[in-house]
Amino acid sequence: MNLYKAIGAIGGLTMVSRVLGFVREVVVARVLGASAAADVFTLAFLIPNLFRRLFGEGAFSSGFVPLFAQRLNEDADGAAARRFAEEVLAVFLPLLAAVTALFVVAMPLLIALIVPDDWGVGTEKTAFAVAMTRVTMPYLVLICLVSLVSGVLNSVGRFAAAAFAPALLNVALVAALLLVPVGGAATVRAMCWAVLAGGVAQLVLCWASMVRAGVPIKLRRPRLTPGVRELFFLVLPATLAGGTYYISQFFYAYFATRLPDGSLLILGQADRLNQLPLAIIGSALGVAILPSVSRAVGRGDEVEATDVTARAIELGMLLTIPATVALAVAAGPIAGALFEGGRFTAADAGLTGAVLATLVLGLPAYVLIKVLTPGFYARRDVRTPVVVAVGTLLAGVALNFVLVPRLGIVALPLSTALAAWTNCLILAALLRARGHFRLPSWLTSRLLRQLLAGAAMGAALWAVREALESRFVGSTGERLLSVGALVAVGALVYFAVAWAIGGVNRDDLLVLLRRKKATAA
Repeated sequence: MNLYKAIGAIGGLTMVSRVLGFVREVVVARVLGASAAADVFTLAFLIPNLFRRLFGEGAFSSGFVPLFAQRLNEDADGAAARRFAEEVLAVFLPLLAAVTALFVVAMPLLIALIVPDDWGVGTEKTAFAVAMTRVTMPYLVLICLVSLVSGVLNSVGRFAAAAFAPALLNVALVAALLLVPVGGAATVRAMCWAVLAGGVAQLVLCWASMVRAGVPIKLRRPRLTPGVRELFFLVLPATLAGGTYYISQFFYAYFATRLPDGSLLILGQADRLNQLPLAIIGSALGVAILPSVSRAVGRGDEVEATDVTARAIELGMLLTIPATVALAVAAGPIAGALFEGGRFTAADAGLTGAVLATLVLGLPAYVLIKVLTPGFYARRDVRTPVVVAVGTLLAGVALNFVLVPRLGIVALPLSTALAAWTNCLILAALLRARGHFRLPSWLTSRLLRQLLAGAAMGAALWAVREALESRFVGSTGERLLSVGALVAVGALVYFAVAWAIGGVNRDDLLVLLRRKKATAA
């Protein structure tokens, strides 16, 4: 397998899905606006999507892929691997169907736990949300099956279909918005059925690719085989570890439904922009350093484990600080350029910008959590990060009861950012107390220089924003060009200052550049 080709295929097709996701959000904003209907769709899609993320993707893949790949290497024809996949499918499918049926039946109770008694006018909005979430809930079955099939494809080196599949959901939703652009309940119904259509399209694409790859699997009688039990015990800790974030999203919805119409949509838009650098930087670093830290810990080499973590922090903050500053200072223009138009007003875009500017204050903490957590996992300590995450989640929820009545929608991202920093500092303190990680003096100096470069970038962004103020209220094209100029100036100032004052390791960067040139040659 050509590793560079595989990474290029995955990265390129994933970027297509990300771009289509932003297109979807832009069209949703313009067609639905910050309205009651937008809140209903956001809630109807939130519930199955969160359960999909919790059970179907990260946790499931982290357990299934290694076990499938292990069996794939056991015999030449892959019979053991196919049998394992069939055993998992036999248990997985009825379990998913049962969970989905339970939620469909209990949907009025679940929605009632989230939304207030007087949500919308009378109970019409709540009843509509129940009906639409019942429509979207079977998406959980479809997308979890996609996750299983994608695991098979990735294990046999077929990455394209699994990487492109998420784009089909965005295509289906954008098509629904364009076909039924009237807004209100009619558009929401079309979008909810489009969620199911997108799930079917993803499953068909991945299943067909799996058959073409020569790994057809069939449905067996459900049996709790040793392989299935092994998968369950691998998936459960990952589900618990990742569950706190998704549980927090239900609390987000609980408070947002008690705010003015459109609050759920606005919070979702801000979170999508915040998640982009987190997914690119934080998740990648966390995945990349875990094997290195684990090997160092296994050899008893704490110096190397500390060095790997420190280098990851250095690189993570080098990239995260400018992203945080740019999203904080330019949040208003960015939200206006992307979302303002149609039924989404300038005031709605301004509120989205305020939420984003507050939410990104916790972005460095989220990235640091991704870097620090492998220090526990490498020592087979899954419990501590989970306990800390649950504790900070509960503290954040309690803080919302105090802040939301006083600050409104901005209280939600503020409590989220504060909880993230609390989580980060506790993890760092525990690693230090146990002698597993201490901040090296060179890293402290490097981080201070990066912060100075970030301050210079913030000042430059503010000056350019003031100078181009009239451009941010022009046409969509003018707004996008102005935001592009703003981001370009900020990046240039940050990296130039960081290079000049030693905020970046010049030798490492020069070595990297030389390697790229050698590869190109």
